[in-house]
Amino acid sequence: MNELLSSLFDRNMKAEPSDEEYVGEDGLFYCKKCHTPTQCRVEIAGRQSIVSCMCSCAKEELDKYERELAEMNRRNHIYSLKANGIQERALYDWTFEKAADSPSIQMARRYVDSWPEVKKNNLGLLLWGDVGTGKSFTAACIANALLETGVPVLMTNFSKILNQMGGMYSEERYKYIASFSSFELLIIDDLGIERNTEYALEQVYAVIDERYKSKKPLIITTNLTINQIRNAEDVAHARIYSRVLELCTPLQVRGTDRRTEIGRDKQALVKDLLYGG
Repeated sequence: MNELLSSLFDRNMKAEPSDEEYVGEDGLFYCKKCHTPTQCRVEIAGRQSIVSCMCSCAKEELDKYERELAEMNRRNHIYSLKANGIQERALYDWTFEKAADSPSIQMARRYVDSWPEVKKNNLGLLLWGDVGTGKSFTAACIANALLETGVPVLMTNFSKILNQMGGMYSEERYKYIASFSSFELLIIDDLGIERNTEYALEQVYAVIDERYKSKKPLIITTNLTINQIRNAEDVAHARIYSRVLELCTPLQVRGTDRRTEIGRDKQALVKDLLYGG
């Protein structure tokens, strides 16, 4: 075996340096570019042999390739996470980089920065406030920021969930709801807009209760007031909201109506384009 290894190394040795190499004073080949050896001496099976090795610039090229490959794999992983977790492509653009500074955005940034502690202690949020104040935008900023770090997040709403469950049998519904536990953070947008049928309310409770059992964070946004949530109109809603308040700390999102501002900006642009200002 030792003789075989030695003969293999001897056969792999180059007799002459390539155009990019030269012979050094020690008899080894060197790279003309970085002037470091492309050969080295090793002891194998009791005898010294000369084998190929990587010069400094070749190592740098390999390191660069490996970094680029790792970054490409990371981006592909994040793309896959976003494709699975953000169900509306418009939400991809709702990021901290595009957010105006506000107490809500500052709070959301701290939530992301404190994610290890948030996850450990299962800290959820109930973002409530008037229509258009940026609750969904704030939640999407959190989702995108965590997704960029490789944290699996699902942002959806109960209308979508109920539509998905429409043709499922009870066992399928259970597995579907249980699948949400694969996401480290679940964001349910616009609690309160779903249908108020007995079936719908049962499924809403099942989703929230499953999240409670999984001991993973939940963020909910709603146009309901905190008084409406704490003083539900019937037992079915009281059951849901009680579980929500167990999981999520209520935080009011204040601000001007973003939709009205966007509408005004578009109206001004149309007037400028069509009427020359």
